[in-house]
Amino acid sequence: MKPLNEEEQRVILHKGTEAPFSGKYYRHKAAGTYLCRRCGAPLFDSKDKFNSGCGWPSFDAEIAGAVRRVPDADGERTEIVCAKCGGHLGHVFEGERLTPKNTRYCVNSVSLAFKPSGGSKEKLETAIFAGGCFWGVEYLMKDVAGVVSTEAGYTGGYRPNPTYEEVCSDLTGHAEAVRIVFNPKQVSFQTLAKRFFEIHDPTQFCGQGPDWGEQYRSEIFYTNPNQKQIAEQLVEELRQKGFPVATRITRAGDFWPAEAYHQHYYQRTGKKPYCHHRVKRF
Repeated sequence: MKPLNEEEQRVILHKGTEAPFSGKYYRHKAAGTYLCRRCGAPLFDSKDKFNSGCGWPSFDAEIAGAVRRVPDADGERTEIVCAKCGGHLGHVFEGERLTPKNTRYCVNSVSLAFKPSGGSKEKLETAIFAGGCFWGVEYLMKDVAGVVSTEAGYTGGYRPNPTYEEVCSDLTGHAEAVRIVFNPKQVSFQTLAKRFFEIHDPTQFCGQGPDWGEQYRSEIFYTNPNQKQIAEQLVEELRQKGFPVATRITRAGDFWPAEAYHQHYYQRTGKKPYCHHRVKRF
């Protein structure tokens, strides 16, 4: 992406707002994908764009895991930022009943770029890993080249829409996990899985460091048969090296995003993981 101009810096870096009804994407109707102007990550599909009459581009859905919600400085609204680079996008509102999805992502045009449909459209893939506290897993996976977005959440259990407190009760069956959207033309699932096995201890099933419990288990939730095969091959390779791997390999089911304060925790706080670090195993 080309360098940001002065207005783009004001909005994207310093959380400004463009004037209503002025943005080039406000009435834009072409088919394609809206990208982050700062880093190029895919954010919204044109099929989810609608005319809300508010003066800014509006969407009622995001590309899975592409947008992160954070409390706004005004203490009332919810800000949305690019999950990849943290660039300011706008705000999200719920309960307005403008579309059946009942959600409005209100986005500044200058925070967006646009890629029209057709041609060599890149197909993205999703991987889901659980390996202890999701803060550390997310932190050490997010910057791998080819990763589009990461999102902390809960999966593998039986209770819908679980809260953090419910998952910590060890009564939901869910694991703390990270959903990763990636471009398979830039990074392979095998590369991501190897990184996963090297940033946590796969020989510990129900815990990492001081965190202990079923929610901290080691598990790969595969989203297609190829991922399953690769995960099984890597487990066998590690066992041949003498590692008594306890990692489960399970078909992916429902993924429930964690609360906003869990998303990109270390990036927001400036802290570092306390129980995750990379150890070369391959």
